[in-house]
Amino acid sequence: MIVKATSQDISSIQTIAEQTWPVAYGEILSANQIAYMLDLMYSQKVLLEQMMHLNHHFFLFLAENNPIAFLSIEPNIEQRIAKIHKIYALPSSQGKGVGKALMQFAEQFCVEQQQTEIRLNVNRYNPAVDFYQKMGYAILKEENIDIGNNYWMEDFVMHKVL
Repeated sequence: MIVKATSQDISSIQTIAEQTWPVAYGEILSANQIAYMLDLMYSQKVLLEQMMHLNHHFFLFLAENNPIAFLSIEPNIEQRIAKIHKIYALPSSQGKGVGKALMQFAEQFCVEQQQTEIRLNVNRYNPAVDFYQKMGYAILKEENIDIGNNYWMEDFVMHKVL
């Protein structure tokens, strides 16, 4: 079941990210960069600001009432191009259709929000690139983002027209 997340769910989102990132990025990024990025993107303050003051919508995937995955998506009313900022599933739940269900949910949510396209960034060396391509997303461009502390996000920007 997929439900809207609230500020009460921040600790669940943080736990999923903390358990997922070392597995997802352990062979791509250093442990120091993973720790830096988790702090940068998943602090209580940052997540609360995104939930309350930005147009980010957070959703949790629940299995037996336990959060096992999450999604953050931001519709853009003017451009009608939504952005998936975050999508992660616990390593133990990967390969079981959770990511696919979240992506399909995101697409339906975007249609309801009158969006015409979805974009997301993914590390160029992340095997998830293949998953997104199977979901109908195409590489739009490459993007290098300076995130401070001499760290870079080396991403593909992927998109799907709805």
